[in-house]
Parts: sequence; structure tokens; C-alpha cells
Amino acid sequence: MTRLVERLPLLDLPAPTAASQRLCRELAALVDGRASTASHERALYARDMWPKALMWTRAGYTALPPDVIVWPETVEQVAAVTRKACELGVPLIPYGAGSGVCGGTIPLRGGIVMDVKRLSRIKSVDPEALEADVEAGMLGEIFERRLNRQGLSTGHFPSSMYCSTVGGWIAARGAGQASNRYGKIEDMTASVTAVDGRGEVVVTPRRPVPGWDLTQLLIGSEGALGTICSARMHLVRTPEARVFAGFKFRGIEEGTEAIRNIFQAGVRPAVVRLYDPFDTLLVGKGHEAKPAGKKGLLRAAFDEKVLVRLERLGSLTAIGQPIGLNRAADLLRECLLVLLFEGPADLVELEAEEATRVCLAAGGEDRGPDPARTWLEKRYAVSYKQSRVFDSGAFVDTMEVAATWDKVTQVYHRVRQAVAPLAFVMCHFSHAYPEGCALYFTFAGAAGSLEQIEERYDAIWRAGLAAARSAGATATHHHGVGVSKLNALKGQLGDGMRLIQALKATFDPKGILNPGKLGV
Repeated sequence: MTRLVERLPLLDLPAPTAASQRLCRELAALVDGRASTASHERALYARDMWPKALMWTRAGYTALPPDVIVWPETVEQVAAVTRKACELGVPLIPYGAGSGVCGGTIPLRGGIVMDVKRLSRIKSVDPEALEADVEAGMLGEIFERRLNRQGLSTGHFPSSMYCSTVGGWIAARGAGQASNRYGKIEDMTASVTAVDGRGEVVVTPRRPVPGWDLTQLLIGSEGALGTICSARMHLVRTPEARVFAGFKFRGIEEGTEAIRNIFQAGVRPAVVRLYDPFDTLLVGKGHEAKPAGKKGLLRAAFDEKVLVRLERLGSLTAIGQPIGLNRAADLLRECLLVLLFEGPADLVELEAEEATRVCLAAGGEDRGPDPARTWLEKRYAVSYKQSRVFDSGAFVDTMEVAATWDKVTQVYHRVRQAVAPLAFVMCHFSHAYPEGCALYFTFAGAAGSLEQIEERYDAIWRAGLAAARSAGATATHHHGVGVSKLNALKGQLGDGMRLIQALKATFDPKGILNPGKLGV
């Protein structure tokens, strides 16, 4: 099978051609000298945090690198670089912080990678209108800290908060951990300033607008329609109060039913996370203090030898033989639901009371505030622990899809069944709506050679996405499409791909912007 993304040995990285060196000089004149064809920089910009590319890096390989990297500092420089790329017919790939996990910034055909992190100003903040004009290269954690000084917040807290940009959030149609209350990035973005494939600056009308909402065309476009340079963002006030809650359920059916009832009753917790049984086991180790001499609920009901095997998830041998681990995990039943309410003190107390009533009526057991408090303290930690798995020669990846409530549990069981022979799999449910929620699967696997690892990794994604789609789920929810979900996106959109092609031809008539992405 021909790979969409080809790899080559890092030590065989081709030297810059005379043409790319000439292009670099022309681009440098447009961006105050900030352009490079250095081999180490080209290798760095050949990938994002797509796990398959991380495996390649560890094995001494790289994806096809760009020919030139440029670092513009203004919208005018972005437009000038784009016009030059359009004139020459050279691919142009916008690049933020490189935190994407789907290969969205990999330069499939070489060309120019344009790093926009120097566009990093907060141009204005309006505390009364609760809005801010911010450039696309602003890192999320810095943006949030600066807003907090004025009693304001983005309301957007992705796991990549410390290493992702505002432009990346918008380009990938991201969701933060508190999306249940504040919405996804498309709900937070009032207007976008972007440069299209002709080098023209496009400023979309501010929401709300009559007729077509042009802002929504650029949100989630992953650099294929334009380079996002800045945005006017809706803000929220920092919460006056927080209430934490946790509940144990007999299974995911009871837990998802409780979440559905909470949201259909009009209650909006900021954070909702229901962990499946094995994820509950891992999470619970840090969330629940156990009386001396007493085993936890799961530990008391579960064979100690099997439990030890499950807890050795980081073992290369264990995750290389996933069927036994998945069967052992099937013996677990209890699920942990974490809820966090924030906002005006009186309101969050009422919301927490109503959610507690709903959870108890659904058969939940009140576990108090500690699970949610501990989750908040460690909310960004998991992303930084994955490197240990890769260092061991194994891999870990996540697949986030969404489904309506009538299909949620079917999606969960079908994906687990499809992936169980190939990888260890666990899941949590989050980003809830009155009509459904997102399912966030984590896969861990291992194999022998790099070729075997690639084969297994690709098989996991084929099986997982096919199972999710067959059960009625979306192809993605908030990580974007990149290269890892292209086929699933085409399958989901069907004839709608003709409309995407038409938009591409309008925004990017020469097809230079991030070619090969979003199926165009």
C-alpha cells in the first residue's frame, strides 16, 4: 500500500537544492531575513506530535521535510509570503506550535512551512464586551495568564494548553476541558483574520451575522483555505466559585444515562468526565484515599494477580499482547464520573444539587469532591507522561469521536471489540451536549520492527474508525483531521466533499495551501 506520508532516514535528509536556496533568499527579503534551509530546522518542521511521526523520529526516520521555513511577524508578511508561494506554485503549510496529533502540518509535498508564532500579540481586550483581539501565534497558557490578571478567562482549556496556539485551536476546531459550559472554539470565535491562497487578507464579519457565517468556514479548515493570523474571541469572567463532585456507577450505561439526564435537564457542569472501568482503575489510584488495611472497591472485588498485570500497562510485553489485557479489563465494571461546576456561587450550588439528584436516581454512589479536585490539579499531566511509553518501544495514541446518546454505548463496545486484538484500549466520555457526547479512546500497543509497528498502528486506526463510523459516530470531535482521518472524513461527508472542493478552489485557486489535507 502506498503511504500518504513517506518516511526517509534522517541521516539521508536531502541537502537543500539550488532552487530552494534561491527561494529562501527571496522569502528572507519579505520577512526581515527570518528564513532558513538548515537541515536540522527542516527536520524539526517535518512533523507535529502525530504518534506515528514520533515513532519514526525514535527510529531515526523523518517525513519528507519542507524546503524552506519562514517566520513572519505581521499579517502583511504572511500575505507577502503567500503571494510569492502562489506566484511560484509552491506548497505553503501554516504552522503554530506543532502540538497537533493528526499530522496536520506535515508537508506532504515539501514546499514552505510558515511558522506564525511571532504573531503573538494581544491587540486589545474589552472587559465589558468580554472580547479580545489576539494574534494566532499566542500560546494558550500565556493568553490565559494575561487574561486572568484582569479577572477574565478564555474558557478554553485543551490538554495541550501549555504547547498550543490560538490559531491552532481555531484551525483544528478544538475543544477544551470546560467545553460543557463554555462551548468549543467555534462558539468562542467571533471573527477571524486570515490570508487566503492568493495572498489576500480576509476578515470575516463578526458574529452574530445574517446569512452565511463565513467565520465557520475557516474554523476547522487546518490551513487548507487560509492562514489564520488573528481572531476576535469571546471571553468569560473567572469563576466566582467552584463545586466538585464525583460518583461511582455500576457501568458505562448508567453513567452515560446520568450525563444525558443532567444535560437534558438544562444543567451545565464545566467539566464532565466519565471513565470506563479500566480508566477508572487508573484514575482512582490517585483520586481516592483508602483507609489503612482496606482495599479499594475494585481491588477488593478483583483478583490481585490480574490487577497487577493490568497495572503494568507500561510493560512492552503486556501491551504487545493486548487480548489478554482487554479480556481482564472486561471483568471490571465500576465507572467514575467527575463533575466540576463553576460560575456564580448560588448558581453552581443549585446545579451541583440537581446533578447529584440525577446521579443518585441513576444508581450512582456519591464519592464526594476529591476525585474532581484531584483531576483539576493534574488536568494537564497526562500529555507529558506518554513519552515513557514511546521510550519503551511501544506507542500510545488517542481517538476522539462523538455520537448521539442512542448510539454512545454501541460505539464504545464496537470500537473496543474491533481494536482489542491489536492494542489495549480504554475510554472516557466527555464534551457532553443535550443530544450526545464525545468518546475519547486511548490505544496502547507494541510490535517488533518499525515496519511491524507501522502495520499494527495503521490497522488499529482502520479498525477503530471503521467500527466507530459503523456504529454511528463522527470521524473526529476536536483533534482535527490531518492525515490520520482523511479516509474517514471522506466517508462521512460523501457528496459533501464536492462542496469542500469548491471552497478550496475559491479560497486557494492554485492549491498551494497545505495540499493533501482535508481531502483536497
